Amino acid sequence: MVKNRQFIQHLTAIILAIICLLPLNACAAASKTANGDPIYQQRTVHNPDGTGKFYMGREIAQVMGYQGAGWLERPSRGMEEKSARLVHNLDLKPTDIVADIGSGTGYFSFRIAPLVPEGKVLAVDAQPEMINFIKVNKQEKNIANVEPVLGSIDNPNLPENSVDLVVMVDAYHEFAYPREMMQGIVKALKPRGRTVSIEYRGENPLIPIKGLHKMTQKQVKKEMAAVGLVWKETKDMLPQQHLMVFEKKSQI
Repeated sequence: MVKNRQFIQHLTAIILAIICLLPLNACAAASKTANGDPIYQQRTVHNPDGTGKFYMGREIAQVMGYQGAGWLERPSRGMEEKSARLVHNLDLKPTDIVADIGSGTGYFSFRIAPLVPEGKVLAVDAQPEMINFIKVNKQEKNIANVEPVLGSIDNPNLPENSVDLVVMVDAYHEFAYPREMMQGIVKALKPRGRTVSIEYRGENPLIPIKGLHKMTQKQVKKEMAAVGLVWKETKDMLPQQHLMVFEKKSQI
């Protein structure tokens, strides 16, 4: 009996040693699976426009880097996306503190700012180059109530209970850590604060946007519900995008 116990202990030590020699990703995946379903899954076979990382059944899209700043500021964007209509349907109050998450060059931040003259817009992006674009645009446009905020890929870096409205325009589908980012956003929202998700309609295959850069209402609702946000309404007044409004529960 003692010999059997010693043999089992020795075998266990060998197995643990082998596991520790495996690549880090394999060890992490094994530990997550042992503790329940992992939040994210990494797949080697995936869409070339994606990262191979899946969240709640959706592949996360590749990020459009700062090299695409010119496309964000293209002259035709306002007409194509009805940007003014989008901004005026955010139901803003003059005193609102708004966080524009994944703000890029600040295209929408600077359009929201005049509607919150007693508040401000926090233009949040994880790319330092985009933050520099915002600083340059702020100086050129002479708009004082836009504040650039350097976030990270898993944290918006916003104070708790500080924001009335979070806006995410064609950005959420690229978040590398959507669960962690949204948890940070929920913490930053004031009680009954709102999150507005604007995404190209994944239900419509005719919209000329790559599939992973679109989202269906069903998927957005599922992912927002996972962090405790409650769907309030969807406004389909934009040519190609859903404008979906979610609210933070007062007890969160």
